Amino acid sequence: MTKDDAAVNAAIVHYATSLQVPLLSRDEIQVAVDVLTAKSPCNFLIFGLGHDSLMWASLNPGGTTLFLEEEPKWVDKILKDAPHLRAHVIKYRTKVSEADDLLKECPTQPECSAQKAFLRGNERCKLALNMLPEEVYNQDWDLNLIDGPIGYFPEAPGRMSAIYSAAVMARNRKGPGATHVFVHNVDRKEEKAYTETFLCSKNCVKIVGKLGHFAIPPAADSNPHFC
Repeated sequence: MTKDDAAVNAAIVHYATSLQVPLLSRDEIQVAVDVLTAKSPCNFLIFGLGHDSLMWASLNPGGTTLFLEEEPKWVDKILKDAPHLRAHVIKYRTKVSEADDLLKECPTQPECSAQKAFLRGNERCKLALNMLPEEVYNQDWDLNLIDGPIGYFPEAPGRMSAIYSAAVMARNRKGPGATHVFVHNVDRKEEKAYTETFLCSKNCVKIVGKLGHFAIPPAADSNPHFC
């Protein structure tokens, strides 16, 4: 039995015996599954670790599926039952209560601008995830799913940095083709504003339920602005 076979078997057993279900609806999941099926094996980066993580990893056999999660205890809990998953604990520098001010300030800062946007070591742009594991920076990600971090109360980190950083990674992509970015809770105020600003309405493929699907071209194929 290969490592991929073991992962698939683990996913089947998990969902056959678990009473817990993913937060995404079946229709929302299908939007991402359709793209993942067409692209797999591929590089799939997911913000947030949850009860659907085994499913995503098992649907990308032979590819790289990596999860980024802010809560260490939650990572330990999920990986205890699903040791095949690969996850990193990361820190966010934002709060939902800052979302409006950050959206006004950051686009005017050179370090946050589309022309100079970068992530690794970018301390001046608060939206930039500047302390990610090196493998995140060194990889072209074909798909990004943003289903974390928590964003439903003022002191929560919110998904502003994840959306911004996904846009930067997509624009800085070295290989050909678009990066597919999926954002859950895209109807929520902060997610809606940040996807419109950094992922861009013109790049929106579809919205199903609360999941938005965006196809972001590399910067060489687009204008010097995010939108």
